[in-house]
Amino acid sequence: MKPQSRARTLWLAAGFALAGCVHEANRPEPVKPPVPPPEPRYEIVGGRGPDVVARLRAAPPPTQPDTLDGHGMESDEHYWGDQGLVQIGIGHFPASDAEGAREKAIRKGRDVGADKLLMYPAAAGSGEPELVVVYYVRLRLPFGAIFRDLSAEERQQIGGDGVMISQVVGGTPASAANLRSGDFVLKLDRALVRDKATFQDLLQNHQGKRVTLTIRRNNVTLDRLVRLGSLAPDAGH
Repeated sequence: MKPQSRARTLWLAAGFALAGCVHEANRPEPVKPPVPPPEPRYEIVGGRGPDVVARLRAAPPPTQPDTLDGHGMESDEHYWGDQGLVQIGIGHFPASDAEGAREKAIRKGRDVGADKLLMYPAAAGSGEPELVVVYYVRLRLPFGAIFRDLSAEERQQIGGDGVMISQVVGGTPASAANLRSGDFVLKLDRALVRDKATFQDLLQNHQGKRVTLTIRRNNVTLDRLVRLGSLAPDAGH
């Protein structure tokens, strides 16, 4: 190939390469579809759905629930439990519009018949802004304590099976019997309490009766008389 032809060929190749680069540089970025905002959601607590709440509530629902700013979920639950209120649900509301989120939360409170709702705004810098709301109702609980299965260490500590009471609700049979958080329940009358399921069955089978609970408190075994209320099916404790 002649030198002039070779130079012309190289010049054209460089021009085409440059044109390709310019074309690629000007290609528009693909448009991403907008991400839809998260939807509000509501979680039922302890099986206390609308039917259970309607059967067990202590008084008709208020026209407008009492609305407060929460301090700490766990400490608030114990405080309001001492006042005879129990959690029925937890709501999550996207809070890019803070006022709109509060309005939705209060509307949900009316829908579920809450007596009180506590609001917990998400901490600054914690990601997508969210308003968490805990809904409370005063119920006529037939026993009135939350209890759980024992760990292996706890069974070894008391030398057998049972359940531990983790919270006592004020104004209930458990509260009237002076049961306390941290008590181990070993027997109902003379029946051994092996685990949470056994204790739930015993409570249901003795509804409306006065029973003796054998408990262990601070390494001392005590008996407590409890007059149980009527336990509605699937109504919790």
